[in-house]
Amino acid sequence: MSSRSPARLLDLAKQSLLQNEALAVASLESLPTQLFLPLFLEAVAGRHSETLKAMVRAWPFSHLALGALMKAQQPQQDILKAALDGLDDLLAHKIRPRRWKLQVLDLRLNANTNFWNVAPRTWDWSSVRSFEEPEAAQPKTKRPKVDDSRKEEKELLAPVQVLLEDFCLQKATPDEFLTFLMKRVKQGKGLPQLCCRKLEFLDMPLRHIQKILRMVQLDCVQEVEVNGHWDLLTLASFAPHLSQMVNVSRLRVSHIMTISFIPWAAEGVDKLLSQFSAQLLSLHQLQELHLDSIFFLEGRLDQVLSHLRYLNLSEVNMMALSPEFLQVVLERASATLHRLALDGCGIRDSQLMSILPALAHCSQLTSFSFRGNPVSVAALQSLLRHTVLLSKFRLGLFPVPLECYVGLQGTVDLGNLRRSLAELRLILQDLGRPNSVLLFSDSAWTYDVILLYCVA
Repeated sequence: MSSRSPARLLDLAKQSLLQNEALAVASLESLPTQLFLPLFLEAVAGRHSETLKAMVRAWPFSHLALGALMKAQQPQQDILKAALDGLDDLLAHKIRPRRWKLQVLDLRLNANTNFWNVAPRTWDWSSVRSFEEPEAAQPKTKRPKVDDSRKEEKELLAPVQVLLEDFCLQKATPDEFLTFLMKRVKQGKGLPQLCCRKLEFLDMPLRHIQKILRMVQLDCVQEVEVNGHWDLLTLASFAPHLSQMVNVSRLRVSHIMTISFIPWAAEGVDKLLSQFSAQLLSLHQLQELHLDSIFFLEGRLDQVLSHLRYLNLSEVNMMALSPEFLQVVLERASATLHRLALDGCGIRDSQLMSILPALAHCSQLTSFSFRGNPVSVAALQSLLRHTVLLSKFRLGLFPVPLECYVGLQGTVDLGNLRRSLAELRLILQDLGRPNSVLLFSDSAWTYDVILLYCVA
């Protein structure tokens, strides 16, 4: 018999089983473990949904890296649906299948997938044991004896963990996995445990979100994005969940609406604001904060900024806030802030001049985007003097000064612009940065921009 015969026999076995899905499903209880992975790969490639569903129910390993397989398969929906149908059956079963050991269903497309990449005829089955239940490799410890029925019930209640990279909760166009979750929520059924890096909320009722979040391992979450046109009452109700996401490093909150429909006095609104800002204080890993409306945090935002590396308050109308607000914010974040964005905030000369001393103390600042703010040449010159001397500062995106615009349409006068750039370059020479690059751009940006690149 040639050396290729075993591989040939394996191919024949796979083909024979998949030609008759009923036979394949019926044989899973007695199928050798060595055949599970090659048969599963063949079933994925051939879109054998019933076999896939049954194999998930009988999976003999603790880990199933399905996302890596779906990445190479288009479309992916039927494969995911088959796996989720199998998972649905598992969660509904009173009796756990004898061979089933599945603990983790990994739906991450870019997870480490070396295991799947090995050719079937060269599989090292000792490596497969790493996917089996961790308890098998752990030293045994004495456990109190329990009634067999109670032990079986405890095993049945052990949830399957689903790993996701990003999990977007949206009502308009839910994906296959979210549809699966929402169906189980509406039917009052149990949910798997979810572990994901990023959570995104888009126009979904909070009551549905709260039910799903009960199954999310919140300490796995590192990024949160809220863009659901929430009011403050909804935001405050979400805050207790946010406080449990202790490893969140990036938070974006957009489109928070006023609470005009709440018949409470101002002190009631203030209580809601206090609830949310208090929860922000517990996010000790928070490094990036993006807000497009912060009126509700004025007077409190400065309390949560001591850990920030990136602060983006672009398009927030700063003229509606107190003059001291930005100054206090920058003072609080001065030791850690690397990047700052204040584009289109309506900041004028007086407010810019008030924050320059605090800005000059941001010792870690590497970039500052200040586009679209109506300031004069004199104010821009002062801004240059306070930023280019920072040892780590490299990139500035500054507005074209008001004196460079003419006419009702606000057209840039190139002669005035050249004179302003020449004056700014003289300042760079005086400050010992003669090699820094200063350019004008009117096409690559939403705003007319003077781009400054400081050479180290």
